[in-house]
Amino acid sequence: MLCFPETNPRVKLYTVDSAHPTNFILELCNLPENRIDITLANAVIAALDHIEGILDNLTEEQKLLGGSLITTSSGKFFSNGLDVEKSLNNPEFHKRFTPFLVRLMNFRLPTIAAINGHAFAGGCLLAFAHDYIVMNSERGFICMNEIDIGFPLPPGSPEVLKNRVSNPIILRKIINEGKRFSAQEGVDSGFIDYAVPKDKVMETAINLGYQVSKKAMNGGVTLGLMKIETNRIMNTTILTSVGTKTGSYFSKL
Repeated sequence: MLCFPETNPRVKLYTVDSAHPTNFILELCNLPENRIDITLANAVIAALDHIEGILDNLTEEQKLLGGSLITTSSGKFFSNGLDVEKSLNNPEFHKRFTPFLVRLMNFRLPTIAAINGHAFAGGCLLAFAHDYIVMNSERGFICMNEIDIGFPLPPGSPEVLKNRVSNPIILRKIINEGKRFSAQEGVDSGFIDYAVPKDKVMETAINLGYQVSKKAMNGGVTLGLMKIETNRIMNTTILTSVGTKTGSYFSKL
């Protein structure tokens, strides 16, 4: 197991088991709420860098294994969003947050969010940045509650939501109404892949990781390029919005 950073870690990185050295689990450990600040964002990026270093040095036999990445946590929250006190007035955080999501959305392994509890606001964005979502059907909601707390979405972040939700009515409920979705409602709305009992969340995510691992053969290079091209418009929109203020582009119209 590796911790990022080594002291006062925000995430832990380990493999499913020794027989699957390229099936990784990234565990958020900024308890109790796994709120996102610049330290957590940097920790996740460091973990992704470490994984890519492993993938770049696989043997020819290991390249046939493929791989996957599961992000999960423990306790009541998958993530309760941004650490507002540390992040709201930190310009460096705003420069880091959406690129951190872009990095995850274009990662060269299949990615799975295994949601154990609530995923609110930035925690919802973090979940949506994965290829697949498995969610606890017994406890927890997923929502973008910024509308209810008067906190405008960071520039570019709606693109993360639109990348997963194509139905404009569902998107309106998520962004403009701040609806709290249960796991089953998320499945019915098309943005949650599996709603399962709490004790089946990790089992389901791990089995899903095994199923899709073969799509990341050769160190996931092809899959990564496929994601980058599929997400080209979203990537460009988000990355060109870094450092701007919410709604600033509209004042120029």
